[in-house]
Amino acid sequence: MASEEDLKAEIERLRAENENLKKPVARGQISMKVSEKGALSVYGLGRFPVTLYREQWDKLLGVADQIRGFIQDHDSELKKKE
Repeated sequence: MASEEDLKAEIERLRAENENLKKPVARGQISMKVSEKGALSVYGLGRFPVTLYREQWDKLLGVADQIRGFIQDHDSELKKKE
């Protein structure tokens, strides 16, 4: 059983973590965290995080050159968010 001091320290740690999570990510700044379900969430790309499991990230990163090529080939069709 955890002591009262341990519980107080854990509460303080969680409060500090909660305050950090409340702070908005600076525009254009990317941050990452592991979700409760063990997936990787990337923040700072839009309103919501992009969350994928490791295998999905590996698959996506494996075709990064194809994605870049597609973007280059379709540059005039793709909108740019300022």
